[in-house]
Amino acid sequence: MRFLLEDLPAALKGNPPNVGGIFTTLYGGGIVAVNRIVKKKVLAPAVKLIEVENHLIAKKAQPGQFVILRVHEKGERIPLTISDYDREKGTVTIIFQEVGKTTTLLGRLEEGDRILDLVGPLGKPTHLEGLQRVVVVGGGLGTALVFSQVKELHRRGTKVDCIIGARNKDLIILEEEIKPYCANLYIATDDGSKGHKGFVTDVLKRLLDEGNRYDRAIAVGPLIMMKVVSNLTRQYGLPTVVSMNPIMVDGTGMCGCCRLTVGGQTKFACVDGPEFDGHLVDFDEVIKRTAMYREEEKTAMELLQRSLKEGV
Repeated sequence: MRFLLEDLPAALKGNPPNVGGIFTTLYGGGIVAVNRIVKKKVLAPAVKLIEVENHLIAKKAQPGQFVILRVHEKGERIPLTISDYDREKGTVTIIFQEVGKTTTLLGRLEEGDRILDLVGPLGKPTHLEGLQRVVVVGGGLGTALVFSQVKELHRRGTKVDCIIGARNKDLIILEEEIKPYCANLYIATDDGSKGHKGFVTDVLKRLLDEGNRYDRAIAVGPLIMMKVVSNLTRQYGLPTVVSMNPIMVDGTGMCGCCRLTVGGQTKFACVDGPEFDGHLVDFDEVIKRTAMYREEEKTAMELLQRSLKEGV
């Protein structure tokens, strides 16, 4: 990826060797960011936030888009949603849960370390124009994924009711960070350790039954949660957008791994999405496809844990 010096912040312009090792010189005098982690924070058990320096991606990123990264030379490529971005600092924020081999390896990186490959922004940004009032539902890690959307809606003057949920209070993330951008913030936990005891859909149904009217619902989280939210909002005639994150390889529409059925048509999450009309998504098909490599993922994790234990 090559770009011109005028794309850089003023403070970083000059000869490449004088920019503190943050950039690498390419052919033709171009410069590329090398994906240095400038901040790392643990948000919840196995949930981590990293802020990564990449001026190119930060300059172009918009809410709803994602990146594809590779931790090491022989590693797999995985998609992760851009949770936030800072154009002035030239950083993008990624929040992830350590659930597989690559996210576990990513979680072992520390401030100052560099991610080998980071490609983006990919996918279509969220359409947020012309909305007066929106309800946003984030389940589990989904709260991190809707954060930039809530911020942008607030900036546009849209009134946003936010519902965030998790299994228990220890897994609730970004509560304080998202609160300033919400007109109302509701919390639900499965065990009742914080907020409403039950599911985010319970809170959403109550708001709709109380007569609250929204231009749109945005739901991001586990597939089953987005399915239930979409089934609920369909009954109220509330347009609903969901963010799909199926198995993905190249992120440019060539491999077809991220295909899903929307309104009876085949779509690719990487180039047609990742956001789709929740009332048209075939969730059962996506859930089935997501589980296709469960055994291979389990084997990869077992091998990783063994190698980490042995210090390989």
